[in-house]
Amino acid sequence: MLQGKTVVLGVSGGIAAYKIPNLASMLKKLHANVEVIMTGNACHFITPTTFESLTGNKCLVDTFDRNFQFQVEHVELAKRADLFMIAPATANVIARIAHGLADDMLTTTFLACQAPKLIVPAMNTRMYENPITQDNLRICRKYGMGIIEPAQGYLACGDVGAGKMPEPAELLDHIRQEIGCKKDLTGKRILVTAGPTREAIDPVRYITNHSTGRMGYAIAQAAAWRGAEVTLISGPVELKPPLGVRVVPVTSAREMFEAVIAAAGTQDAIIKAAAVADYRPAVVGTEKIKKSDEEMNISLERTDDILAWLGAHRREGQFLCGFSMETEHVLENSRAKLEKKNVDMIVANSLRMEGAGFGADTNVVTVITRDGIKELEKMPKSQVAHRILDRIFGADEGSRDHERDPVNAGNRERKDC
Repeated sequence: MLQGKTVVLGVSGGIAAYKIPNLASMLKKLHANVEVIMTGNACHFITPTTFESLTGNKCLVDTFDRNFQFQVEHVELAKRADLFMIAPATANVIARIAHGLADDMLTTTFLACQAPKLIVPAMNTRMYENPITQDNLRICRKYGMGIIEPAQGYLACGDVGAGKMPEPAELLDHIRQEIGCKKDLTGKRILVTAGPTREAIDPVRYITNHSTGRMGYAIAQAAAWRGAEVTLISGPVELKPPLGVRVVPVTSAREMFEAVIAAAGTQDAIIKAAAVADYRPAVVGTEKIKKSDEEMNISLERTDDILAWLGAHRREGQFLCGFSMETEHVLENSRAKLEKKNVDMIVANSLRMEGAGFGADTNVVTVITRDGIKELEKMPKSQVAHRILDRIFGADEGSRDHERDPVNAGNRERKDC
């Protein structure tokens, strides 16, 4: 996703500096060009050689290093940058950049850079909460810099509170959110449902399914990375909320139905990836049902058909996409669902196919519309998510890869965004 992008990491003198080599390594694995600038104090926590080994680039520290041409280096690096992140950002560095001071290589290059900027405060809780630091952060926001809020936790000084730098994986998500994709869905509103629902039998037991929510979460994250305003209505899952996505947690099919109809009217596209229970217990026990020596029967009733309701109540120009998980007659059942539910697209897959189904990192899907059928080869769910969005919003046909068209056979290549 970051091939051809230059990410500048500014490392200032905080103990959290030890985490940044991991971030640099993650960026390199995504094919980014990583440039690191350290303050003199940062060198007390980690050496420039560490970053040079990981990035393959000279780590810059001293503004007046005679081994390179200063006037060329700091300005040219600022021009090449696609994103500049300072992590960790100490209270001192934040104060300097807020007021335009440029007295070392980091702040000089930062001031000359016009690329998106992300500031990651990391410091003692009292320093972070000090009104002066908060005023400086407000100044940074005023000038368009993004501030990644620190986490709560145990700090190096022994205090517990705000000021802990987020983990490298979270910082990577912020970078990918900023520059990982073209913002071709800016201005679009997309509603995604994901995960299973749970239908209570009594206060202890419930009926559910094996859905993990990974496919729906991947779609929501991909849409946010591409600039859309995304609402994710999620059943109970063990997944981290996607960055930049509004998450509405629900439990039952009825709760999901109510959340969907409340949000549906303003959406440009609705993608129903959730595995919603078709039936729920007709009577829910108010106390735990005690076991006995006799057999137990549970009377079930139909839940609300969310996709059918959407098909009957869609607003003009709204795109509806449903999912179909089958164990047999995949195409026949999915085509029937397309017509019956009055939707524009069904994404079908088979639980019997290797690399598809619940819980896997990959998926093998067939995209069914009234215009035809597209079979996608096995690929990561994150990549499937982009292909689905391409189909919905009419991305360039020639930009897709790993697709097999039963009518017009032939593979096409696409570089991920």
